Amino acid sequence: MTAHYNVLFLCTGNSARSILAEAILNHKAKDCDLKASFTAYSAGSHPTGAIRPQALQQLESAGISTKGLRSKSWDEFAAPDAPRMDFVFTVCDNAANEVCPFWPGQPMTAHWGIPDPAAAEGTPEEIDRAFRDAYVVLDRRIGLFLSLPLSTLQQLALQREIESIGQS
Repeated sequence: MTAHYNVLFLCTGNSARSILAEAILNHKAKDCDLKASFTAYSAGSHPTGAIRPQALQQLESAGISTKGLRSKSWDEFAAPDAPRMDFVFTVCDNAANEVCPFWPGQPMTAHWGIPDPAAAEGTPEEIDRAFRDAYVVLDRRIGLFLSLPLSTLQQLALQREIESIGQS
């Protein structure tokens, strides 16, 4: 039987980085021949309620579906009827420093800090580049995460591996 893992990506606004990560992981997990299955989610501590258009454009240009994506609060995933999380990754510095809700099952956590493309200033091309850069970093880290032999790694070794991905 194939193991199934739920992954939650957290950020403050849930409008760019965490949304990108959710879509990338769900896309890669669907299209790859993996020894495990994955479902990705994203949330924010203070969600903006809207996804940045540049994030949606970046996903669409990469051929990744944006259907069903929405900005949401991490409170949804701390509720008793929420899916049980196996991994929780913070992708922005603000969320890494905030007190997170308790998730049943004690999921593994790691911080994968990425510069905020939503804070980028400059020409439209420079802003688009910031979103593209965030996408590329997340795509690479998620690819590395998916290549880990999750079923054979002991919990401590796995924790070290997912933390080291955030350093790459």
